[in-house]
Amino acid sequence: MTGCAQVPRVPDSAGDRPKSSWSGRLALQVESDPQQYSSAAFELKGNAANGELSLFTPLGGTLAVMAWAPGNATLRTSSNDARNFDSLDALVTQATGTAVPVTALFDWLAGTNTLVAGWLADLSQLPGGRISAKRTTPLPPVQLRIVLDK
Repeated sequence: MTGCAQVPRVPDSAGDRPKSSWSGRLALQVESDPQQYSSAAFELKGNAANGELSLFTPLGGTLAVMAWAPGNATLRTSSNDARNFDSLDALVTQATGTAVPVTALFDWLAGTNTLVAGWLADLSQLPGGRISAKRTTPLPPVQLRIVLDK
């Protein structure tokens, strides 16, 4: 039973400061041929300019850690391999197989429906801890779903 236990997440107690960390589960579906689907627990820290996104297995093992700062982005995998990229966009595309607007994701999590070309975000369920976004262009279509820890 302890193998399924997860370390409790510490809630952000920033008061009036904007929240700078989130955790939960995310799912990404790329409607290609063949269809690609991935899901993982996640922790997102920082902001669009400087941040870190960690992805975890259902048992709590680390799948990957993506870290970025101006001019540098790094992907570390569970085998401790590290790869450097010129940008966050290049890193995310390599890690997921498709472009995902991580910079807009910070706004979406804060409740701001920032427009991104080709994407439509649904923030109507954000008070319940859910966000969904769909990319229609460029093809293939992509669906991103996030469920936040409470």
